[in-house]
Amino acid sequence: MHHNMILSASGWRKVFAESGKEEDFTRSIGKANTLISVLIGESFAEYLLEEGKAEKPVVIVGQDTRPTGNEIAAAVMKALVYSGISVHYLGVTAAPEIMAYAKNADAFIYISASHNPVGHNGIKFGMSDGGVLPAEKSRKLIKTFEKKCSIFENEAHAWEILSCVNDSTIAPLYTETKRYKEEALTAYSSFIREIITGSSNPGEQEFVFSRIRNSVQDRPMTVVVDMNGSARTLSIDKALIESLGIRFAAFNDVPGHIAHAIIPEPENLEQCAFKMKLMQRDGDASAILGYMPDCDGDRGNIVFWDEKEREGLEDNPARPIPAQEVFALCVMAESTFSIWRSENFGRRGLLHKILAMNEPKAVAVNGPTSMRIDEICSRLGIDLFRAEVGEANVVQLAQKKRDEGYTVRILGEGSNGGNITHPSRVRDPLATLFAIIKLLVLRDTKDADGSLRKGLFHIWCTRSGQEYRYHDDFTLSDVLDSLPVYTTTGVSEERAILKVQTADKGLLKERFKEVFEAEWAAKKDEIEAIYGFSSYEADTTNGTEEKKNVSDWNNGTGGLKIRFLDARGDTKAFIWMRPSGTEPVFRVMCDVQGDEPSAERSLLRWEVSMIRRADEAGADE
Repeated sequence: MHHNMILSASGWRKVFAESGKEEDFTRSIGKANTLISVLIGESFAEYLLEEGKAEKPVVIVGQDTRPTGNEIAAAVMKALVYSGISVHYLGVTAAPEIMAYAKNADAFIYISASHNPVGHNGIKFGMSDGGVLPAEKSRKLIKTFEKKCSIFENEAHAWEILSCVNDSTIAPLYTETKRYKEEALTAYSSFIREIITGSSNPGEQEFVFSRIRNSVQDRPMTVVVDMNGSARTLSIDKALIESLGIRFAAFNDVPGHIAHAIIPEPENLEQCAFKMKLMQRDGDASAILGYMPDCDGDRGNIVFWDEKEREGLEDNPARPIPAQEVFALCVMAESTFSIWRSENFGRRGLLHKILAMNEPKAVAVNGPTSMRIDEICSRLGIDLFRAEVGEANVVQLAQKKRDEGYTVRILGEGSNGGNITHPSRVRDPLATLFAIIKLLVLRDTKDADGSLRKGLFHIWCTRSGQEYRYHDDFTLSDVLDSLPVYTTTGVSEERAILKVQTADKGLLKERFKEVFEAEWAAKKDEIEAIYGFSSYEADTTNGTEEKKNVSDWNNGTGGLKIRFLDARGDTKAFIWMRPSGTEPVFRVMCDVQGDEPSAERSLLRWEVSMIRRADEAGADE
């Protein structure tokens, strides 16, 4: 049986719509995909039983709102039950929700293709720690699944499972869904409070939340949400936001009614921006922040009301914030929030404050995250570490650094948007939203003796040498203006995606090196005159390991970055490439210091032209 799936630690994906069309809204997955789903469920059951952590493991199963989710879930659950696994079925659930609830079980299976088009679907696997399987565990599971698919009689075996465990056999699982869903919402609600406040202590949580409530009484805030029919339509967003005195204005909020493209990149945030414009036009000046989640609800990018006049924005000052800029904003927000917490929770004692201020701090990101983060971390005295693309890689790197003694408050993939805030192990739009809300509402206060306690933005301005930027009535526009300026290729842009013929991506990078070195030798003086680049260095990322200034560019399917340095040895730009682990494409991007769109475009075109030449050289052999 040929499964035709892309298999990676980040998830297993393919077009599950029976027609094979990626934009098909059909609920039917067809016979072949049903049998594949059965083998997926059985493979994970065997993996759990081999791990031997429980005699009868409990697996939580949930899905996003894609139309093919129900049939995939039924087939997977039948295989689990056949294998002796106890199943708790949540139905539609957001990814952060099921992962928070997973702490009450042995493992979870989440059925989703994240931001891919609606006809796609896929599977994520994880354990009770709330994160997806790390790379080495994922490889073991993939090997089991591929072996099952290669066996001659696999179809007959899958049909046997379906005949032994039919719809009536798993009917009791559906009757318990409401109870398990309520438990999951409760677990998630409790967990997100810890994420937002950085504390499991109820008193410390209430201290932060009371400050938010008091602030929005003076400065009312409405959050505008384009749910786009996602799994977050049935999650905690409304209850949590309204509990803090913030108005919640949602639209496209019927589960499964996917109104437009799923990926929350700027081109798909325009409906949210337009809704915000209408509300402002009708007199609601509090409508200043919005977001749109992807289908599984683990990612959501931001729209805001830009109160400063900007060229081209006069018709609608509501604008999306690009993914890299959102992540940079969140890193700054959560890093300054950690400083704010240590300065405001004085009752824990001076010794605790001293220890908290002196312990090493780090941020973990992926290879193509913009160098904005490097500058932010440098200004706040935070170490930065990079992993290969893939949420599991970044999560694993962050844990590795914690084991080494670092405090890692925030991590994530700037190139893909969203952030992971400790102790979570998955992106969450609520974590992104509240990082920004805290920036806006945790402002300067004065103690009884008149001494000043700086708010988050004031802390950032001071630590980054921009005290002149701070004023009491700042807006999010002011905050964004204070961030380091870079010009970066968007991950969803057509020019960021290449289709190449060379199957061996490591070999393609070897050929790329030959082309690049010849180009550099021929054009070095021209490059320095135009861009100011005097030299270059190559870095590779595989899993949690980054190697800097390498001579061997063949690192298989990992990421390759070429950094361009000026005469002082400072990195001013980079180009990057990597074969996608979840889609059949080769991803490229460019990051340039400053507001330099022409430089970004020309460097990316240069990169693409060299990759194509390297690819053609392979085709000629």
